[in-house]
Amino acid sequence: MDVYGLIGNPVGHSLSPPMHEAGYDELGIDARYVTFEPDPSDVDAAIEGAGALGVAGLNVTIPFKQDVLDCVDADELATRIGAVNTVDFSGDRPTGHNTDAAGVLRAFDRYDVELDGATAVVVGAGGAGRAASFALADAGADVRIANRTEESAHDLAADVPGASGHGLAGLDDLLADATVLVNATSVGMDEDATPVPAEALHGDLAVLDAVYSPLETTLLRDADDAGATTIDGAWMLLYQGVEAFERWTGEDAPVAAMNEALRERL
Repeated sequence: MDVYGLIGNPVGHSLSPPMHEAGYDELGIDARYVTFEPDPSDVDAAIEGAGALGVAGLNVTIPFKQDVLDCVDADELATRIGAVNTVDFSGDRPTGHNTDAAGVLRAFDRYDVELDGATAVVVGAGGAGRAASFALADAGADVRIANRTEESAHDLAADVPGASGHGLAGLDDLLADATVLVNATSVGMDEDATPVPAEALHGDLAVLDAVYSPLETTLLRDADDAGATTIDGAWMLLYQGVEAFERWTGEDAPVAAMNEALRERL
């Protein structure tokens, strides 16, 4: 039996186990997905121990995504983003990858949103914002990053090819000719709040909210009212997991089964 899992602290809330195990069951793969919650000071030992115990792959979540970079051979994308969320133990040394970027791209692809040549606004310059910004820029979009702390937006924009950094006060102007919007902040999670003024939204936008609890956020309700295409955060969560599943197993993931298992628990 192969063992895959998730390391983070805390991880008790994670929806990854049922999602991945639904995939194993659907394909008849003899595997299980478990969670590990090491002390934040023990991430090096946790990665080394997982490899020694024969763990086949790990997802990585807060607070370890940056720390794990020093424990693995990170690929080019994960190195540029500055975070690892997937570790593969199939080689001589563990390799690190970032599937959050693929989660963004595959979520937009599901809704047939053209990213090459798009004007994209990313709200948030944290981990999710970094992954979204690099993903969109690599797909050919012109990326505008807006953040509450404008200096952080400028810092991220300096790393992302062709991107520009802005404060939140300029969102109306940034979105006027935009075709893509990503909320990469936690605003709207379990609260009736939005990082984007409703009057800034319009029908030419495709809006992805990385928040998945609740599935229908205030931002997505406002976007729907404006006639925009709306994409809930569970799609991004699903597709980052699908990307990891396929990397580990070498199989096409049973997306429908994994999506059903995920949404049953939201």
